[in-house]
Amino acid sequence: MNYSRNYGSKARLGISNVRILVTGGLGFVGSRLCIHLKQQGHSVTIGGRSISAPPNWFPQADFVNIDWEDDYSLAQACEDIDVVFHAAGMSSKECIEEPIKALQFKGLCTARLLEQVGKSSATRFIYLSTAHVYASPLVGVINEYTCPQNKHPYATSHLAAENVVLDSSRHSNIERIVVRLSNVYGAPVNPKANCWMLLVNDLCRQAIKHRHMVLKTSGIQRRDFVPMTKVVEILSSLASQRLTDFSSNILNIGSGNSMTVLEMTRLIKERCKVVMGFIPKITSVPFEVDEQTHELSYESLFLTEKHFRKSTDIINSEIDRLLHFCHTHLR
Repeated sequence: MNYSRNYGSKARLGISNVRILVTGGLGFVGSRLCIHLKQQGHSVTIGGRSISAPPNWFPQADFVNIDWEDDYSLAQACEDIDVVFHAAGMSSKECIEEPIKALQFKGLCTARLLEQVGKSSATRFIYLSTAHVYASPLVGVINEYTCPQNKHPYATSHLAAENVVLDSSRHSNIERIVVRLSNVYGAPVNPKANCWMLLVNDLCRQAIKHRHMVLKTSGIQRRDFVPMTKVVEILSSLASQRLTDFSSNILNIGSGNSMTVLEMTRLIKERCKVVMGFIPKITSVPFEVDEQTHELSYESLFLTEKHFRKSTDIINSEIDRLLHFCHTHLR
């Protein structure tokens, strides 16, 4: 690792005020990350298309419009920045509808951004990818040495960007990390955020709007559900810790404790009773005779126990916060 530039000193000394650009900072993960980084004392700039003013949920934020096809615009976005979180991208649905556009955006735009980061004062580039690059569905033991095999357009577009970021022949002066997130859930900061197709978010929405959660399957599939609070805590640590603390350029972030879809649905039912005062109904598809539950262990070999610790309190509080958000904004 190269710590010859200014940011390297900040990382070793643990200085809290790091200047951070978050592309896709208006998105589901990006927006929660921006707020958390600001709460940690960092200077945060939100980067995205057609931003005319700070969002109402973050009125004190700095913001910058990014034209992904204009090198000057990208250079301006990276000016006076120490760390870049690259979270901009297309949803899974959008990738299916326009797979070529998805590959172009993730591959070419990430390359253009990284090129300008290399010319700026920034010394760390963190790309937010997905666990679904590994396979669909995720089964068995998965860690950072597992070979990605998913051919879905959402996965292949993320892999294209990962390859750009991890290319060791260029930008050797930039510390680069690829983060593969498992199934993140939690309250967005904006009701219009593109997050209501996510299973846990959708179930909480159903519970509040209809007092009835309908599963499209039997619910025996295992998934690694990770609360947003834990995700932004770990990502925030990546902004200020030495990369030698993680020992790898690829990091899996999940809960480390998979559960079935039905178990999660029942947990949401329990939390509804505790925090909302009612018990929603659950409807699922009947089990098939030959249907099986496949084990899943989504592991990180490079995050320490303090990063990957399991906490029932965090799981419950994240669901509670999401239920309250749905009650306030989506009824």
